[in-house]
Amino acid sequence: MQSVGMIILQRLGLGLVTLFVVSVVIFAAVNLLPGDFAQAILGQGATPEAVEAIREDLGLNKNPFVRYFDWLSGALVGDFGTSFAQANFSEFAGSDTGKGGIGSVSAQLAPRFANTLFLASVAAIISIPLSLTLGILAALYRNSAYDRFVNVSTLSAISSPEFFLAYILILALAVINPVFPAVSNVYDELTFWERLNATMLPALTLTLAVTAQMMRMTRASIINLLASPYIEMARLKGLSPMRVIVKHALPNALAPIINVIALNLAFLITGVVVVETVFVYPGIGQLFVDSVKIRDIPIVQACCLVFAATYILLNLTADIASILTNPRLRHPK
Repeated sequence: MQSVGMIILQRLGLGLVTLFVVSVVIFAAVNLLPGDFAQAILGQGATPEAVEAIREDLGLNKNPFVRYFDWLSGALVGDFGTSFAQANFSEFAGSDTGKGGIGSVSAQLAPRFANTLFLASVAAIISIPLSLTLGILAALYRNSAYDRFVNVSTLSAISSPEFFLAYILILALAVINPVFPAVSNVYDELTFWERLNATMLPALTLTLAVTAQMMRMTRASIINLLASPYIEMARLKGLSPMRVIVKHALPNALAPIINVIALNLAFLITGVVVVETVFVYPGIGQLFVDSVKIRDIPIVQACCLVFAATYILLNLTADIASILTNPRLRHPK
């Protein structure tokens, strides 16, 4: 039997290799996009000298391998380079002068990522307890009217596009009943409760999108264990059905539930692009969309790498948590 420490180190090593491969794919995909950033900024009437001056200043004329390793080495220390869109390009229109006014990608990314983490945290705080409660009750009253209603409701929510759910919530809770603002105007001066109020509609949209999977996995995992001998013994001892499920079945069903929760937490961070765009929420998803529109390559690369690193980290966390909660997974067989 392998030690837990060795298994965790193996998982971390695989995670680092995966992240490296993903970084290569991100860099190659972004830089193989058609078109030229310098030409797009200056327009069709730009002189070749002006275009070459911008490319030289931004390092776009370097060898792709050199640019990749420069970008990767900077990303390892939290420096994702400089934003193309923040540069003052007017001075390059007829000369090859040096850099001027280029903003840091990390400085733009940090507050946006913090906003996305806040949104994901609010959605997780609502969705995880709600999903576990609905799943436990659905397992307890399986095949009942409640079970069928919950399954139909959650499947309807997960089958609907996120933008559709968002507009339905805006209509119900911002237009007909003005409980929450339709646009998430979040800025630093807001208090916690004001920020929470502005974030509630996108958080509820994400909650509807992820609750079904976690609820159904909780229900299926618990029902799968209800025929086990130790569950039958607990029932013979006279324990109530709720106590049997919560005290005996749920702890042994944690491994698949943790995996599904981690995957949905990853979605709450990496899948917020549509939701943040609908509500104009100032998170990393909105920053990503805005940067794609203006072909700001460093910010697009940084956003993609942050999404990939978050997804891989949460999957590793789920994998390790599953191993710690289920001793059978530590066996080499």
